Amino acid sequence: MRAALVLASASPRRRELLWQLGVPHRVAVADVHEEALGGEAAAACVQRLALAKATKIWQSAAFPGACTAELLPVLGADTAVVLDGEMLGKPADREAALGMLARLSGRTHQVLTAVALVGAHGSSQRLSASEVSFRALAAAECAAYWESGEPRDKAGGYAIQGLGAVFVSELRGSYSGVVGLPLFETAALLDAAGVARWQLRDSAHGSDPDA
Repeated sequence: MRAALVLASASPRRRELLWQLGVPHRVAVADVHEEALGGEAAAACVQRLALAKATKIWQSAAFPGACTAELLPVLGADTAVVLDGEMLGKPADREAALGMLARLSGRTHQVLTAVALVGAHGSSQRLSASEVSFRALAAAECAAYWESGEPRDKAGGYAIQGLGAVFVSELRGSYSGVVGLPLFETAALLDAAGVARWQLRDSAHGSDPDA
């Protein structure tokens, strides 16, 4: 099956969510420095980074002389876990992860995910904002969670789609947005750009020859 889109992310979670929309795609990872600028708000940061990822891949394909009408549109995304106005990134080590989980324990935080689509049509963006509440967490279970290996590459030090789901007492907003690719907002971008959803796919989820 021919790809209809390029996903500017190496995240297997985002790939799976994009397959849930039935969109065959390729993957190209954008080398973008993922840190907030001085004084930059979280919402502005994720939107800037999502657009930067998509734009970098699009520009690398749209070389001089290329027919832009034939190039695949590029989808970029960026997610931030926000508590008390501070973005919690990926924990650098065990101490950082346990510190994040301790701060999230018994509290409600915000998860922002921006998606951006860049192509011959230009660029467009959407932002998903969700609130996630954690029950009180015991220090021993946080330590055990770290030993599972799951928190190491996750913003905020947890994965709602994985073992960390047991920490969540309430979610208000988009589950897929918290995972990393809000399907409602993504579908709206694709529809506006004329990228078909629900295309035929096999059960292998991403085993298309162009992936």
